[in-house]
Amino acid sequence: MRASRTVRALGLRIGDAVPIEEAPARLSRQAAASAVWVELDGEVTDGTSGTLSALNRDAADGRYAAIVSATPPLVDDLFGVLDDQVHLLIDADDAERASALSLAIALHSERHFAADVASDRSAERLRQLSDEVGRIAATLARLSTGPSPALTAPPVQQSGESGEVPIEVIRKVIRARRLRSRFFRDDLFADPAWDMLLDLLHAEIQHLRVPVSSLCIAASVPATTALRWLKTMVREGLFLRRADPHDGRRVFVELAPQTSDALRRYFAEVGAAAVI
Repeated sequence: MRASRTVRALGLRIGDAVPIEEAPARLSRQAAASAVWVELDGEVTDGTSGTLSALNRDAADGRYAAIVSATPPLVDDLFGVLDDQVHLLIDADDAERASALSLAIALHSERHFAADVASDRSAERLRQLSDEVGRIAATLARLSTGPSPALTAPPVQQSGESGEVPIEVIRKVIRARRLRSRFFRDDLFADPAWDMLLDLLHAEIQHLRVPVSSLCIAASVPATTALRWLKTMVREGLFLRRADPHDGRRVFVELAPQTSDALRRYFAEVGAAAVI
């Protein structure tokens, strides 16, 4: 019902609505579609995995725009199995959902035309608009789940030129950033990339693994916005994805060696007192 409300709010027509287990067969009979929306609020079962695999394949082939909307407990499972072409929403409100659907359809439509400078600028403006909607939504609702239990990770080898950063320095920086929300609205200082960098450096120093759900909480923005930033950081080579050896669907995130080295050099130069 919620997915239908989102689609109709944009003046779009619903071609069909089926249980998720039946979606692959239904999609195979569909000649064309602007988008496919999947609404998840339960566990990722074998039937669910089949549909998600079909989404990955069809979205990569450009058959339609694919959007998956899910609840916070599913972040880790879904991030590990969905390709970048599939738009993932977590605990999104109506504004975020409508924005994501509009963006997905617009980007999908662009793939059917020759790429030029104007269309590239248009796509970038759409992405920026979607991020801004996420920031506005952050003033209305905050994630309420706590971070996942920490898991031990192997030490990361650093280059000899970058110094060690005391763990207490990172904790003070993170604490100082969080204190701002007691006096000002969170969205005034939203900086998810920096917050994620700090959280991953903190975990690296403690030799801990960071699941996607925990990193989204550290970003202090809606989970959907955090996931968009996370994908960008991975694409730019700043973060690395590591598969969980005990669960093939789950991934951990860590700093790339050059990112860790740059952060350590940064803290060594500016000093703890100047960083907030």
